[in-house]
Amino acid sequence: MKITSRNARFQQWSSLLTNRNKRQRAGEFLVQGVRPITVAVERGWPVRTLIHSTRRPLSRWAENLLRDVRAERVAMAPELLAELGGKDETAPEVVAVLEMPEDDLSRIDATGDAFLGVLFDRPTSPGNIGTVIRSADAFGADGVIVSGHAADVYDPKSVRASTGSLFALPAVRVPSPRDVAGWLERHRAAGRRIAVVGTDEAGDADLFDADLTGPALLLVGNETSGLSAAWRELCDRTVRIPMAGSASSLNAAGAATAVLYEVFRQRIASPG
Repeated sequence: MKITSRNARFQQWSSLLTNRNKRQRAGEFLVQGVRPITVAVERGWPVRTLIHSTRRPLSRWAENLLRDVRAERVAMAPELLAELGGKDETAPEVVAVLEMPEDDLSRIDATGDAFLGVLFDRPTSPGNIGTVIRSADAFGADGVIVSGHAADVYDPKSVRASTGSLFALPAVRVPSPRDVAGWLERHRAAGRRIAVVGTDEAGDADLFDADLTGPALLLVGNETSGLSAAWRELCDRTVRIPMAGSASSLNAAGAATAVLYEVFRQRIASPG
């Protein structure tokens, strides 16, 4: 198929860049960039369509992608492809249309003795979501949960900020604490004790004084208001990040990264 005008299909894909409801109804989202597309394919994410330029010569990577991946192929005018790229830059070589997975907490494997999950409570910035997913992947977490009325995991800014980690690590959206509380209760009933650890600038203990070597779900609060009262009630303990200088706090993604690193450090240092 070749698309050289802003026809219905182009408009459908273009709407996925900015309209969360249309992404949800279509069950698909756009991915740009060599690494994110490569990781998505390697991890077996269903690719519905691969869109490339009608005029730009393809690199070996793109040729292999179009040859090996079973998906619809669409050649598009470069100026239209640039719009789907989502940035005011040169058109990407390939834009992939990926199928959105179900938001099911069973996608996150919490059965291991070293389980580590991250929950982001009502994030407002899609870039922060992507950054938290990237940090969670880097420091060995098993999954990320995004809770409540929040920015979207599949917003292009989130996908881009994750630099491919979205496809390596389960990221599940849930509407309320009740869903996660039930999921935790089922694991605990099976004998898996998962500690719920909240991050807060007025936490019970300094981060490096808390034992974080056991199975844990880390809670990260909203960028402006922190953790909601409902999440605070679910916490077994809270930790704070000791700080120097004039800054009183870190942004949510920075705080999550600091805590994830400390968990990772403790676990590789622990003789167990």
